This record gives sequence, C-alpha cells and structure tokens, in this order.
Amino acid sequence: MKKRNYNLIIGTSITLFFLAAAVIGRFWTPYGATAMDSLSVNLAPCLTHPMGTDNFGRDILSRVMNGSGSTFFVAVCTVLIGGVFGTLIGAVTGYYGGWLDDVVMRLNDMLLSFPSILLALIVISLMGPGRYNIILALGVLFIPSFARIVRSEVIRCRELDFVKSAKIMGAGDFRIIFLHILPNAGVSILTAAAIGFNNAVLAEASMSYLGLGIQPPEPSLGRMLSEAQSYIFNAPWYAIFPGITIILIILGFSMVSEGLRTLQE
Repeated sequence: MKKRNYNLIIGTSITLFFLAAAVIGRFWTPYGATAMDSLSVNLAPCLTHPMGTDNFGRDILSRVMNGSGSTFFVAVCTVLIGGVFGTLIGAVTGYYGGWLDDVVMRLNDMLLSFPSILLALIVISLMGPGRYNIILALGVLFIPSFARIVRSEVIRCRELDFVKSAKIMGAGDFRIIFLHILPNAGVSILTAAAIGFNNAVLAEASMSYLGLGIQPPEPSLGRMLSEAQSYIFNAPWYAIFPGITIILIILGFSMVSEGLRTLQE
C-alpha cells in the first residue's frame, strides 16, 4: 500500500486556501482595499478589523486579500510565459538535437548562470516599474529553466519503444512530441511549474518591496512590508500579516513541488 503524499495534500490545501482568498478578494473585501479612515489609523486587530489597520486607516485584511490576487496573477502569467515558450524550445531542441541543440542550450546556460532576480531588476529598471513589466521580465527569465527540464525529458523519452513504434506507424515529428513524449513528461513539467510559482511569488514581493513592482495605491504584499517598516514597533500587525501570507504561499508551492517530485520516484 502506497504512503499518502502528505506534502502534496498539505501544500495543495494551503495553496487552494490562499487562491480562494485571492479570487474572493478581486470581487469582495470587508472594506475597500484603498479606502482610508482617519479615525482608525494603526488600529490593532479587533472584531471589525481582524488584521488591524495601517497608517492610513486602511483595513489590512482587505489589502492582504486584494494583494494576494495581484501576486497570484503575476505568478500565473509569469509561469505561463516561461512554461509555454520554455516547453516549446526544450521539446524541439531535445528531439532534434544537433547544432540547434548546441547553440540554444549554450545561450540557455548563459542566462541560467546569472541570478534571475538580478536580471529581472535590471530589466525593470530599464523598462520601468509596473505589473505587466514584472510579468514580461520574469516570464522571459523563466524560459531557460523550463527549456532545460523539458529537453532532458524529451531526450529520455525519444529512444523509448512507444516513440519508435509511433515513428514506424508514420506519425509526424510534432505529433510524436506533443501527443506521445510531452504527456509522459507531465509530472516533471508540473513540478517545474510549482517551483516557478514559488520563485515568481518571491520575486514579485521582492521587487514590490523595493518599489519596482506593483505601484500604489494598488495593494501588494511586498509593498505592504515596505510601508510597514516605519511602524514595526507601533503597529507590528502591519508587517506580520502580509509577511505570514507570503511565507505560507511560498510554503504551499514548495510542498506541492516536493510532493510532485515524490510521484516521480
């Protein structure tokens, strides 16, 4: 009898909880995410404001819910860009090999040798801050990691019997790649996607913390941490709740990726 994959179960539960909160936060929050109340400045957690308020009297729970939605949106778009283009590049180079594989993989290795967050900061400083610039910068920088993982899986599968049988039956190259090989690499791709989500959440929060990400008045978990620095002793809840949210989201994705990795063994 197989052991239960607790990493996958717990990680998925955590991720779905915050995803549900983020989706709800796009349509409804207890208060307006940008609504200010001068009579409720730096209010401690209470029944009317479960996570307290900030220095402008804004409800932190509402801002965390709304900010989580922005974080998930950036992460999903980033992983989609990196995953789609990385999968295409990795599949084609891994299947055909030769000079194309050599050239593309050398470029790939060159990009992977630099810290992605550093390259993202350089790109954002050139393009300017903002939600869509973050998505574009991170999405492009995530392509090499997906390409390398998919290439490895394609190289592993292309000499297997079911691929040879498909060739004998006259199946075209793209049919073999997309209908025979990539489905067998599904778990590896999903694992890479979970790690990509993890990295995207951390990168978005880091850049918003530095003021290069999502711009005010739109809520952002990283921006909230940055704003909370001046009130860490007077209103510690201002930093605690956004910080815990970031930690738990990253923990959830980390456990999902670990659980998926266990499935491969």
